Amino acid sequence: MAKVELKNIKKSYDAKHSVINGIDAEIKDKEFVVIVGSSGCGKSTILRMIAGLEDITEGEILIGDKVVNKLHPKDRDIAFVFQNYALYPHMTVFDNMAFGLKMRKYKKSEIKSKVEEVAETLGLKQYLNRKPKQLSGGQRQRVALGRAIVRNPQVFLMDEPLSNLDANLRVKMRSEIKKLHNKLQTTFIYVTHDQTEALTMGDRIMVLDKGIVQQFDTPQNIYNNPKNKFVAGFLGQMNFVNSRVTDEGVEINGTKIQLPTDIMNRLNGMNDVIIGVRPEKLDGSDCKISVKPEITELTGNSKIVYFKLNDADCSTIIPANTEVGKNYQVGVNISDLYFFDSFSGETL
Repeated sequence: MAKVELKNIKKSYDAKHSVINGIDAEIKDKEFVVIVGSSGCGKSTILRMIAGLEDITEGEILIGDKVVNKLHPKDRDIAFVFQNYALYPHMTVFDNMAFGLKMRKYKKSEIKSKVEEVAETLGLKQYLNRKPKQLSGGQRQRVALGRAIVRNPQVFLMDEPLSNLDANLRVKMRSEIKKLHNKLQTTFIYVTHDQTEALTMGDRIMVLDKGIVQQFDTPQNIYNNPKNKFVAGFLGQMNFVNSRVTDEGVEINGTKIQLPTDIMNRLNGMNDVIIGVRPEKLDGSDCKISVKPEITELTGNSKIVYFKLNDADCSTIIPANTEVGKNYQVGVNISDLYFFDSFSGETL
């Protein structure tokens, strides 16, 4: 097993287009790290550079204590699970899972033992003689995982492995992958654009935007203490409202909210500020704000109510049996508010 270190990693395809802009990060041995970000932010590129499938422009990648920049992918002792499973359609499940071991000249008896052991763990033993086209999406994904597991690599790399599955199966596979990590005690690096996967699966989350790490921390710290507006909006929903700063606080929908001295000191010298509040937190008691609901959506045991605050589109989550008329009041607790610089987006 091994830690993975990224030292000032940069990737450019030409002089004008930089994809990764100097990333420094250490992924600990046996840690489950999720790299999350919007499409095109560079998260899959990072994974492919660790695997050796993409050259790096600058910097060093270490697996364990070894610099692997110039090592061929097969010599890095990693396993890569692709988004589209990348199974050989003409091979059986057994042969797909055994392929890597055969290439490494393992004995037939050892291959059979390893494949059957992993197949038992993944619930695939009864499918070993089937071909991929005879399997469901979830079963194919388990075969792809099994092919990686039998090799017992130092590091598992997973590139959006659940994105092709339906919603219910994604939930099930999330828990299966976490159980596998707990059992194997191996370093996992997992790429996704899905915030729920990131928050529920990762020991730590690397939030990426435009090739730059915005925050690298535990899910709880990122959710509760986002470093900037991008992180706050990407990991968990957040309403953002532009507001003028007054002598005593801020104003939202004509309601003046008086802020304590410590917050006013942070806003000192500012005329405008972006206020952030999560939808589930608009049930506070410090201050009531009148809104006009535009749309309500029933989501089972709750409702989502959409409305505007200072002309910004916002929402809140309320119990399903709550009546919502033409006029409705949302509640704010000062402690639930976030404040962001209007220009930089940094948390104040």
